Amino acid sequence: MPHHKSCKKRLIQAAAARIRNIANKSVLRRTLKDTRAKLAGNEEVDLKSLYSQIDKAEGKKVLHKNRAARLKSRLAKAATRTKAAAAPQA
Repeated sequence: MPHHKSCKKRLIQAAAARIRNIANKSVLRRTLKDTRAKLAGNEEVDLKSLYSQIDKAEGKKVLHKNRAARLKSRLAKAATRTKAAAAPQA
């Protein structure tokens, strides 16, 4: 248990930040799961809003920048595969 007043304050702030980060990460994971399910079902997906959500999580330090980039890259690749599969074969 902290003895200094500033350390006690940091403990409270860290606990609040942890709750906020878990909530943000949970929303992001749910959105990613839904998006992946849509891509697996060959449905159209709005990647622009998903990219925005990933970038916000990265900006809030919920995601590491390399992980955010990797997620966006993989989603773009999956979306391209979905569009290619949906296109009529000539």
